Amino acid sequence: MALLEVNGLTIKFGGLTAVDGFNINIEQNELVGLIGPNGAGKTTVFNMLTGVYLPTEGTINLDGKSVVGKKPYDIVEMGAARTFQNIRLFKELTVEDNVKIAYHNQMNYNLMQGLFRLPAFWKEESVAKENAMDLLDIFDMKMYANTLAKNLPYGKQRKLEIARALATKPKILMLDEPAAGMNPYETKELMETIHFIRDKFGIAILLIEHDMSLVMGICEKITVIDYGKIIARGVPEEIKSDPNVIKAYLGE
Repeated sequence: MALLEVNGLTIKFGGLTAVDGFNINIEQNELVGLIGPNGAGKTTVFNMLTGVYLPTEGTINLDGKSVVGKKPYDIVEMGAARTFQNIRLFKELTVEDNVKIAYHNQMNYNLMQGLFRLPAFWKEESVAKENAMDLLDIFDMKMYANTLAKNLPYGKQRKLEIARALATKPKILMLDEPAAGMNPYETKELMETIHFIRDKFGIAILLIEHDMSLVMGICEKITVIDYGKIIARGVPEEIKSDPNVIKAYLGE
């Protein structure tokens, strides 16, 4: 049984079929790319996998359990975390607090203990702080802990969003165009970070990306969609030379 099993995933908006019969299986610790031209339906797939959209048809099983119809926060608790095409940080909070927020479901104190700042509250807050700082250290961002998220350089904001997603302790991490807006140096650093994350945390990673050098450089398997349908799947070398992929990106 694969960690993530998706079969026949379809969504229709009125008379438009945005994604049609999408299938994918992702094993534990795999690094998989989902690519396609603009408007192909990639982010729509992510939105169905993470509960933002309810599929019209199809099944999504995460670690053997269906996530269809679940709320996004329930799916996070089941083990799927994501980042977004447009960075969604709490811009007015510090870097540390952005990561600590992701630990709230793992904290074990009640309303009264939190309200009156009883020992149980401080114990859990201390654990969350320690975990947040450990994650920031992994991303070489500990020195920014007290910086407001809005004041970080763009590349660091991207890394913070990934760190926050990892704080939820996912089984699979879904990255929606993580290299968008990055310069070549930042992209190279991101490639190394994604590899490190997969190996360090032992999680599966599914990423959408337009930067082909990044996709071909780190993904073990790639699925290609166009107009909401899968047109190719395979290892990077196969995808590079697939005539359907070349046609989709370059035209006839």
